[in-house]
Amino acid sequence: MFDSLSDRLGGVFDKLRGRGALKEQDVRDAMREVRIALLEADVALPVVRRFVDQVTEKAVGQSVLRSVTPGQQVVKIVNDALVEMLGGDTTPELDLNASPPVVIMMVGLQGSGKTTSTAKIAKLLKEKHGKKAMMASLDVNRPAAQEQLKVLGEQVGVATLPIIAGQQPTEIATRAMQSAKLQAIDVLLLDTAGRLHVDQQLMDEMKAVAAISNPRETLLVVDSLTGQDAVNVAQSFSGEVDLTGVVLTRMDGDARGGAALSMRAVTGKPIKFAGTGEKADAIEVFHPSRVANRILGMGDVVSLVEKAAESVKVEEAEALAKRMEQGKFDMNDLRTQLRQMQNMGGLGMLAGMMPGMKKAKAAMQQSGMDDKVLLRMDAIIGSMTPKERANPALLNAKRKIRVANGSGTQVQDVNKLLKMHMEMSKAMKQIKKMGGLKGLAAMFGKGGLDGAMPGLGGKGLGPGAGGLPGLGGAGQPDLSKFLKK
Repeated sequence: MFDSLSDRLGGVFDKLRGRGALKEQDVRDAMREVRIALLEADVALPVVRRFVDQVTEKAVGQSVLRSVTPGQQVVKIVNDALVEMLGGDTTPELDLNASPPVVIMMVGLQGSGKTTSTAKIAKLLKEKHGKKAMMASLDVNRPAAQEQLKVLGEQVGVATLPIIAGQQPTEIATRAMQSAKLQAIDVLLLDTAGRLHVDQQLMDEMKAVAAISNPRETLLVVDSLTGQDAVNVAQSFSGEVDLTGVVLTRMDGDARGGAALSMRAVTGKPIKFAGTGEKADAIEVFHPSRVANRILGMGDVVSLVEKAAESVKVEEAEALAKRMEQGKFDMNDLRTQLRQMQNMGGLGMLAGMMPGMKKAKAAMQQSGMDDKVLLRMDAIIGSMTPKERANPALLNAKRKIRVANGSGTQVQDVNKLLKMHMEMSKAMKQIKKMGGLKGLAAMFGKGGLDGAMPGLGGKGLGPGAGGLPGLGGAGQPDLSKFLKK
């Protein structure tokens, strides 16, 4: 969502890095451009003023202007200020330290994604924290709102409070508390009603529900695509309800991102979650330092490694590791890696998280390259027979025509895929010559790539999680050369 802001700031800092010594005027000119970029990104004016003044004061200091790398020093100062603006170094977590059932009350305007976010957080609590959760819809105004939460509950495997027609929100909240205690529920999520705009009736209803349920967390759900309106809504709610955090939805959209940058500064409340898509697992804990790194084009390798660890199946990783040790790599292995890339969010998501990949991502977009590339490659492999997948050398001219026709592609596309596989296969043989993954790790120092994903240099993915084609690393081919359609 920060693409345009990131591009603008990237241009400003490229100019600074390109100069040796910096004069005070150089810094002030750069900060003027930063100011314009933030305002165009829809960041609140008071927040921009405070941010620019703070950065300028530090950046024009003699220790920066006379340092060996003044440009890099300024970028670091901006990065630190961005982290502070977004909430500081600490990652805000849900406070579940109370006797169960711990109540989380979800509030916000109608259409902000409150019900969907409730189900996503419930799924997160169940799967990552091992909590027994239950959801209850208190929305008696919007048609089928309670039924929607029930359906979402079935999809994510979380219990919902049975619907009784005619009950008011306070009655539903009372019944939800009783039911949660009887069923030994750890966390109870209350999905309150929304309105098209903030009104007194809405606030009174939320206060009444809060008095009954005594929520440990009151999370405000706002749509990040609404920009400054989202900030205004947050101000209205924080003045009436004791908020503990914010959930920003639709962070995967193409808006300017000002809501995220303004929210903490304006409300004083931490952003705890970011919704990144429509799927039930498309929600992330909001890490200020990681978001700041993405904005400044520094990538987010930690999130990338975490996403890989979630997406890569241990059995598949171990099986591929054994094959790599033997120098083997067939079309089935390539297909597995392509699917892992899709599970991790596709090419755009991966490129955005890799350091220094900002320009590569832009080049991919300009060439019309998108995640359909992965689907086309998968279709080509799917059109091969099991014997051909195990031994690609069998693919003669006649077989290639059959595979191309079966996958809806051209013979040249099949040839590109085969070339890509051949390059990766050579890389696997090289790894075998180096003594396998352990030998390769030894070249990078103790514990370097051992048990990590080749090409990423990260840790903690389990043994030999497998490389990602086109994301760098020794012997890895460039995916952008494939299927530019």
